[in-house]
Amino acid sequence: MKIQLCYASLRQGHANDLIDDLSDILSIAREFNSKHLVFGVLYYANNAFFQCLEGEDFIVLPLFESIKKDFRHNNIIEFEVKNIDKYNFKSWSMKYVQKSSKVDIFFNRIGCEEFTPSMINQQNLSGLLEALLNENQTRVRKKVGLNQRGIRPYL
Repeated sequence: MKIQLCYASLRQGHANDLIDDLSDILSIAREFNSKHLVFGVLYYANNAFFQCLEGEDFIVLPLFESIKKDFRHNNIIEFEVKNIDKYNFKSWSMKYVQKSSKVDIFFNRIGCEEFTPSMINQQNLSGLLEALLNENQTRVRKKVGLNQRGIRPYL
């Protein structure tokens, strides 16, 4: 049975590890999802995640159980699992959207100044999903620091 499972969580971890965490989550998700025909979107802003997973129930439900054990997620809010006829995010094994104006507009409409996962409920969830569906995918920036600047030793 095709289902849609959505959840929100607060990010747990050091600020310095954010790019590495996002890259890790996305690479693992994209590899797993493409092998198991799971589709979805991941949104990150204001130290919080929102994710929607779509796929067969016998794959998505155990996948979510493993996500709940991931140390990077805290205070998980799980929304009602819905049976669906078609996949909304079929074009992406895992679409990534960072802080965006379309999502900000959605939250402004429900009375919030910014992405506030605790304000998402079953009644307004479809509006958030529509905003994420219509937003462009974001690339995760690469970490740049002294060790990653391409300095070549003269030997």
